[in-house]
Amino acid sequence: MKYMAGEKRADIKPGLSVRVVMKQDQRTGKLTEGVVRDILTKSPTHPHGIKVRLESGIVGRVKEIVS
Repeated sequence: MKYMAGEKRADIKPGLSVRVVMKQDQRTGKLTEGVVRDILTKSPTHPHGIKVRLESGIVGRVKEIVS
C-alpha cells in the first residue's frame, strides 16, 4: 500500500479511497477510511488537507490517500 498527503486538490478524485480526519477527531488524530463522493475545498491546496465528503456522508480533511 502506498500513502500520499492529501494537501493537493489535483490528487483527489471522486471514487478514491482515502483516510480523513473529522472535525471532532482533530485533537486525537483518529482517521476514518472511506471513498470520496465530493470535493469541498475550492482552492488548489490546503495545508491541513483537502476537505471532502465521503460516500458515507462523513466530512473531513484528507490525511492519506490509500491505493
